[in-house]
Amino acid sequence: MKKSIMMLSAALMLGGVAHAQKVAFEEYNLDNGMHVILHNDPSAPVVITSVMYHVGSKDERPDRTGFAHFFEHLLFEGTQNIKRGEWMKIVTANGGVNNANTSDDRTYYYEVFPSNSLELGLWMESERLMHPIINKIGVDTQNEVVKEEKRMRYDNQPYGNILPEVKKNMFKNHPYRWTTIGSMKDLDAATLEEFQAFNKKFYTPNNAVLVVAGDFDKAKTKEWIQKYFGPIPRGEEVKKQTFVEEPINQTIKATYEDPNIQIPMIVASYRTPSMKTRDARVLDLISSYLSDGKSSKLYKKIVDDKKMALQIGAVGFSQEDYGMYILYGLPMAPNTTADILKEMDEEIVKIQTDLISEKDYEKLQNKFDNNFVNANASVEGIAENLASFYLLYGDVNLINTEIDIYHSITREEIREVAKKYLNPNQRLVLDYIPSTKVQN
Repeated sequence: MKKSIMMLSAALMLGGVAHAQKVAFEEYNLDNGMHVILHNDPSAPVVITSVMYHVGSKDERPDRTGFAHFFEHLLFEGTQNIKRGEWMKIVTANGGVNNANTSDDRTYYYEVFPSNSLELGLWMESERLMHPIINKIGVDTQNEVVKEEKRMRYDNQPYGNILPEVKKNMFKNHPYRWTTIGSMKDLDAATLEEFQAFNKKFYTPNNAVLVVAGDFDKAKTKEWIQKYFGPIPRGEEVKKQTFVEEPINQTIKATYEDPNIQIPMIVASYRTPSMKTRDARVLDLISSYLSDGKSSKLYKKIVDDKKMALQIGAVGFSQEDYGMYILYGLPMAPNTTADILKEMDEEIVKIQTDLISEKDYEKLQNKFDNNFVNANASVEGIAENLASFYLLYGDVNLINTEIDIYHSITREEIREVAKKYLNPNQRLVLDYIPSTKVQN
């Protein structure tokens, strides 16, 4: 089985490389409101069936967090026609692989099969949507799985609570203030009826996009899509709430003690606009310039040249409503976190004051060209990008044209956007320090 998965992965990487610069697709709607996108690539005998639902952790109640991520697990429990525990067995028995992931904004499921199993993939995803089994045994089982995931990824992981602490301090009104994995207390308190109601509300054809990408016969595929997804009833329209955050006008200062670390970390986080905006894309360039890789300005200066830090980095969170740009550094003694922050600020002021060099600008453009090609270098990547650009951006063709936006950004815009968003009074400064409490 391992060998077949490796062969399948190799085929995926081969498929789509020649088309990375231009992704052809067809899109249409079923009568029940489900959006369908087809991308035909016969260069490798594999096909992906995927469904992205417009539901993420931001769609949860403040006292019932973690539902969207919980469903990422729960909807593998089985359906009326797929017995509990059989989902993975069916996929692997047919030479396939599958997975799912959840963000604050959406949930994504997919299967990768040899091309002759396309109908199976479509049937399985339609089963997940039409006939899920949501019962106590499934909820109890996945509750334990999610608890263990939280322990591994957050509670017992060194620096594992950076993101929860940043989100909690950066957002006061928006549901982005909690993590995707949510609160175990909320999941424990939830009733079976609440899980069933969440499924009924958000897992509907009119709140989803189906993508088929790879080697397939288009006419036959459309027949199967209509056969398996067409009969699924349309759900009630999901009305998305709008949450507005007041601008950050004064530095937010916070401290968090982590019992799993020995070296303190400084975290500086800036709130950024929706990933759909031009400014967000300018900030992508700024982030890359400052902190992407060992040749970036911050790494070269603070780690390589001055040897003040063990590590310098950044994480950009591009999201549907707001984003975050999170800088972090681990000081090397005798330097302190305050020293590291001062060095970071000096580099930001340089961008706000002077135009970056033509050479650095050209390097950035080349890097983003390379990112663009890599993003569309596999059929699997193309499938997820097609779904995301439709569901979150409202424009599928951005898969081909978003790079043009990056090309059109000028050095002057980089300077102005840095002035607009990256000021000390517009950020959170989090002192992430070793715990002084005695552990039992």
